[in-house]
Amino acid sequence: DTAGLAAMCQLKAIESGADHIDTAISSFAWGTSHPGTESMVAALKGSEFDTGLDLELLQEIGLYFYAVRKKYHQFESEFTAVDTRVQVNQVPGGMISNLANQLKEQGALNRMSEVLAEIPRVRKDLGYPPL
Repeated sequence: DTAGLAAMCQLKAIESGADHIDTAISSFAWGTSHPGTESMVAALKGSEFDTGLDLELLQEIGLYFYAVRKKYHQFESEFTAVDTRVQVNQVPGGMISNLANQLKEQGALNRMSEVLAEIPRVRKDLGYPPL
């Protein structure tokens, strides 16, 4: 959910008849991941789309994996939060984390903003290839 819009998109999909959505437990959610399971369950609770899932149990699971994630934080990308620049720079979330790793390997992670600003120009020059 790099752009911060996935939960709204999922809600619209549900309202339009989608039977399933992808979520991630909160400790691994948002940023370049899916919306939080607990958030979507809470948002749908009491509606015609109520999942029936136990929110308290989901919160326990989230807290467990929060500790696991902290243990392995050194392997995590620096770009795990919502980054609304992708709405302007036209870069899907999965590409952001890969791009960050490539820039880090080149010692150029500090130039991420410049690279993101260049992407729309390159895409235009190439005829807007799909990302």
